[in-house]
Amino acid sequence: MTLFHFGNCIALAYFPYFITYKCSGLSEYNAFWRCVQAGATYLFVQLCKMLFLATFFPTWEGGAGVYDFVGEFMKATVDMADLLGLHLVMSRNAGKGEYKIMVAAMGWATAELVMSRCIPLWVGARGIEFDWKYIQMSFDSNISLVHYIAMAAVVWMFTRYDLPKSFRLPVTVLLGLCVYKAFLMELFVHVFSWAAGRRCW
Repeated sequence: MTLFHFGNCIALAYFPYFITYKCSGLSEYNAFWRCVQAGATYLFVQLCKMLFLATFFPTWEGGAGVYDFVGEFMKATVDMADLLGLHLVMSRNAGKGEYKIMVAAMGWATAELVMSRCIPLWVGARGIEFDWKYIQMSFDSNISLVHYIAMAAVVWMFTRYDLPKSFRLPVTVLLGLCVYKAFLMELFVHVFSWAAGRRCW
């Protein structure tokens, strides 16, 4: 039964990536090695981000339950490196815009999937007890795929010279939302958990 649960989690996490690769036309362009290069760029960018965060943003020493708004905002700003990495991957690929977007997004999302979810699924989903968090982790990988495709598309639109000026502000706002997505979600949870705690008093 545990092997069946593990197989379900792996299929739920990895098959959408395979289906997207096959059905988006990337397999017809022989773009596999381009996606691998995008994944290698992802690894390099994440290494640079980790070194930067470890050097300039030490752990928060504040009191328990105190939220360091400025520190968390500055840490989230480091995620702009993802936008630069995606732009670098797309600028090194020749071809139509759709091809550039899909190569960058597929390589980026697949590398993120392998590096962040492969070992937890291997270790946890084969456990004796069934736990919903591994199904949720598999669904989350599908959401990440959609997020990275959208983020690559927004980066591609932002770097176009023929983008009308009326679209410049909405595209910039979308780029900001892509960068600060995790920070905004964490802030949302913190604010509403604080408000719920105040109501209980």
